[in-house]
Formats: sequence, C-alpha cells, structure tokens
Amino acid sequence: MKLITIQAGILLCLHATLHISSAINTTKAVKQPKLLVFTKIGPYYHESIPFGIAAIEKLGRDNEFLVDATNDSSLFTNNNLKQYSAVVFLSTTGDVLNDQEKNAFVRFIRSDKGFVGIHSAIDTEYGWPWYNKLLGGYFMSHPIQQNATLNVIDRRFIATKHLPKQWKRFDEWYSFQATHWTDVHILITIDEKSYIGGEHGQFHPMSWYHRYDGGRAFYTQLSHREESYADPLFLQHILGGIQYAMFGRTR
Repeated sequence: MKLITIQAGILLCLHATLHISSAINTTKAVKQPKLLVFTKIGPYYHESIPFGIAAIEKLGRDNEFLVDATNDSSLFTNNNLKQYSAVVFLSTTGDVLNDQEKNAFVRFIRSDKGFVGIHSAIDTEYGWPWYNKLLGGYFMSHPIQQNATLNVIDRRFIATKHLPKQWKRFDEWYSFQATHWTDVHILITIDEKSYIGGEHGQFHPMSWYHRYDGGRAFYTQLSHREESYADPLFLQHILGGIQYAMFGRTR
C-alpha cells in the first residue's frame, strides 16, 4: 500500500513538472516578437513576392522573431495589429487599405511600432498623405532592368554596415515623386551615370529610415527580382531594416 502511494506521488510530481515546463515554453512562444508581412496588390503583381515571404520567414527563424504573412487587409484592426512589433509592406501596389484599416494602421505606428517598405510599397496608396510621409515618397517611373552602382553613404546603420561602399547590382531602378528626403536619413543612393533612365541627377536616394508619428519606418527600393532573396548582402540589408522597425536598433 505504501509502495503504491509513493509511486502515485512520483507520477504526480512528473505530471506537475511536465505541466510547468509546457507552460514555460508556451510563455516563451507568446512573448516572442512578431512581424506581419503584408502583400496585398492592386494593378501589378511581383513574381518575387513568394520568395520574399519565404526569405523573411527564414530570417525570423534564424533571428528569433515570428512571421505572419497575409494579403488580407481586414486583419488591420486595433486588436489584431497590437500583437506585432512591425509591419512589412512587401511589394504592395495600389490602394490596399480602406478607411477603417488605415485608422488602425495609424494607431499602430503611433504606439511606438515599426514599418518596413520593400520595393513597390512606394507604389501604394497614392491618395493618402500620411502614408506618403511615412514612406518618404511615391513611385514615379523606372527604365528597363539593368546593372547600376549603389553608393552606401551610411555604413554604420544596422541595415547597411555590412555593405561595400559601392554595391553593384542588377535590378529595376525607381525614380520618385512627392519625396520627403529632407525628413529622412538617407542610407543608399544610386549613381545615375552607371545606368540609363534615372530622373534625379546627382542625388538619387534608394534606401532610408526615420522616426515618424511616434513610430519607426525603413524603406528600400531594391528587390524587384526574385534572385534578390537569395543574395546574402540583400538579406542582411532587409534584416537590419526589420530589426530597426521592430526594436529600434540602429547598430
């Protein structure tokens, strides 16, 4: 009888230990920071979007943050967004949020959260001045895809400190309109002498970051092509932008 009682006690202890361990693991998972990757499109779909999602999901696994990806704008509510540290607009195009969703997104940024715009995120929401200032400009035009030389003018920031001073790439190169470059910190410019079709002359920014309306925003024009998401230099560039947006890290 005494042996049965002892065995029962051991089983209860083991059960309690497993329960506590499970609770600790669940707590860790809940506390892990989360990123929302948003891919809704209007007039144009980038074939690189699935590659971008997969690459960012891997960055999350390797750097201890969770990633949700969606093209469903109805998820832009106060209750849903509050679980995320930052939102990525990954090659979005056109009008992607209705008025209610816009208001939720504004409140999200104002709560000290972050935004990452990748490539055609700047070809999005042309009628929304708040978004224009968050992003730093709007798309205007691009020539055919070609080689060009990027000048990394800030090599101390977390998204650019790993890059060479001159970075030669093949991509689709945007020119911009309605820019707010005096309100942002420029990271990378493009040398218009190195390709045909630029429309800004000697000063043509391609990536930047800033504090805006209580939150943080990072933008990079790169990555029209799916090959970008297999490039370690580009992936580290994206990771640095995400870490700035999520955690405010600059180094």
